[in-house]
Amino acid sequence: MNPLELNDRTFQFSRRIVRLYVSLSTKILHQTIGRQLLRSGTSVGANYREASRGRSKAEFRAKLGDCLKELEETRFWLELMQAEEIVKPNRLHDLIQETTELIAIFVTIINRSRNP
Repeated sequence: MNPLELNDRTFQFSRRIVRLYVSLSTKILHQTIGRQLLRSGTSVGANYREASRGRSKAEFRAKLGDCLKELEETRFWLELMQAEEIVKPNRLHDLIQETTELIAIFVTIINRSRNP
């Protein structure tokens, strides 16, 4: 995947997270978990953009590592929402799948950047 495609994909991922958050009920539990999801899910794209401007391979890898951490946290919050039935499971399925695919992409990029 080229960097521009991943830029767009992570941006669209953030938009999906925002739309999910906006759709949550005003119950305190839903909003609390939703804010955690909003923070981690939207930071993926921002961290990726920072990585693409990295001044060294080490800085690039470190920022990609941040993307990976935020994706793992995002998957946790999505799975918790699903388990607690905060959102209908069928609504979360595609978003969890996209999170998992992005994790795989970032792992591959990080691994490739370690090997010259």
